[in-house]
Amino acid sequence: MTASSNNPIVAENLKPGTLSWLPERLRFTPSPPSVGERDLTYSPLGEYQRDEYRNRDEGRSERIEGWCSHASVKAGDVLQIFVSTAPAGEFMLDIYRMGYYQRLGARQVMSAGPIEGVVQPVPSPDDERLMECAWSPSYEFSIPADWVSGVYLGKLTRVDDGTENYLVFVVRDERESELIVQTSDFNWQAYNGWPNSYSLYSNGGPSLYYGMDVAVSFERPYLPTWSTAIPGTGEFFVFEFPMTYWLEKMGYDVTYCSNLDTHLGTAGLSRAAGFLSVGHDEYWTVDMYHNVRAAIDGGLSVGFFSGNSVCAAIGLRPSASGRPDRVFSRVDQFGNDALLARYPADHPVGAAYRHTPVPGKAPDEGYLIGARNDPPWSGSADWACSLPDHWVFEGTGMAAGDAIPNLVGHEWHGAPAEDIEGLEVVSRGTTHDPSVGPGEYTATVYPGPKGNVVFNAATVWWSSGLAQPPGYQRPSSSAPCARPDGRVQRITENVLSKMLARRA
Repeated sequence: MTASSNNPIVAENLKPGTLSWLPERLRFTPSPPSVGERDLTYSPLGEYQRDEYRNRDEGRSERIEGWCSHASVKAGDVLQIFVSTAPAGEFMLDIYRMGYYQRLGARQVMSAGPIEGVVQPVPSPDDERLMECAWSPSYEFSIPADWVSGVYLGKLTRVDDGTENYLVFVVRDERESELIVQTSDFNWQAYNGWPNSYSLYSNGGPSLYYGMDVAVSFERPYLPTWSTAIPGTGEFFVFEFPMTYWLEKMGYDVTYCSNLDTHLGTAGLSRAAGFLSVGHDEYWTVDMYHNVRAAIDGGLSVGFFSGNSVCAAIGLRPSASGRPDRVFSRVDQFGNDALLARYPADHPVGAAYRHTPVPGKAPDEGYLIGARNDPPWSGSADWACSLPDHWVFEGTGMAAGDAIPNLVGHEWHGAPAEDIEGLEVVSRGTTHDPSVGPGEYTATVYPGPKGNVVFNAATVWWSSGLAQPPGYQRPSSSAPCARPDGRVQRITENVLSKMLARRA
């Protein structure tokens, strides 16, 4: 544990936790809507009691659903909550901060209600298939000064029948800390199909779409994705919560930011020793790239505990309500070096970009991450040791060729940027996906200019090897993802210790 007398994360996690944040009654309208509503019964262990619901997108929860006016807020900011209840009815709002909290995963910090709920309209899509809700705010409050930076969960509960849904937002701060953890909320929104098939991956046709003429908005609820047990929260509980839970259990002094903060500069990257990209961090702006690159050049260490990161470049614009940076679409693909040559003609991404060519002006992600998003970038594998004497593997007992089962997936990073001075490949192997064939993932480390390091784990699933917190349900895929493993925990500790050594 890295606890110090000035570590607010240790003090925060000594406060009483609760399991009351977990759902007790979820009701979804599956797609297609004609199937009708279904009830799900939930257990405190975080598993649906009926397997038929575990791995499918169950659609909207029209009885209660909502969204927040901001993805990230700080103390004193006003956060508006927009909720629709169908039929109209009162609801409760309970706010929780996510962490370790004696293995309970959250602490309740606020409760409000009953609040009047009304039926709010579903918008009509525009020419970009943009679905943006012109809803009236249901409730607003100022962020208290004593709320510690973190990922916050809003639980919405109908008063009449107990139907539940959720909201998610980040509380950031400006203090110095050991680590900054970034949520991948641009990615959450890119994959959000609310109300039905309106993500960046659909143009209304039967196939996945990769073009630049569709847009998405933060001004709408999140549909459930993957096998998440907590609807309304993007991909946080699928790919990121185990990292948050483990970091706070271990007592690291962490603070949190959103993708948007990294874009705007409000993440304050220079105040920390390390910056962590976690999970499925696919969608970045070019400004994010340059901000992180400049921070590395200034001495920041970075851990890409993620896969398929810094892949698609997006452009942000205001919503119809006038809120800045609430709508985005693809504008380019990172890696402008002979881009089309990286995608076979029969690869869906290559086909899409031949139909809608990208400008090719976004930087090469390999020079940031240490490896690139080479096709097929989808598949699973064991995470194998390539350099057993490297400090990354210290204390793991791993020999060359030893592997951690099922840690690589569902997407990963491919060929290394071999012309980075001092870059080392610490893990590599063959991935398998029956739909796209084999590939090769590559995990890397390279030195920064001031004794800092950049580590690339090369897998979306890294966090699954750290912890099994309440409410966590493993993502569905063609292969199972890793379970908590002491070697994953030790490698993570080694990387973070290296990051923090500069401040010692």
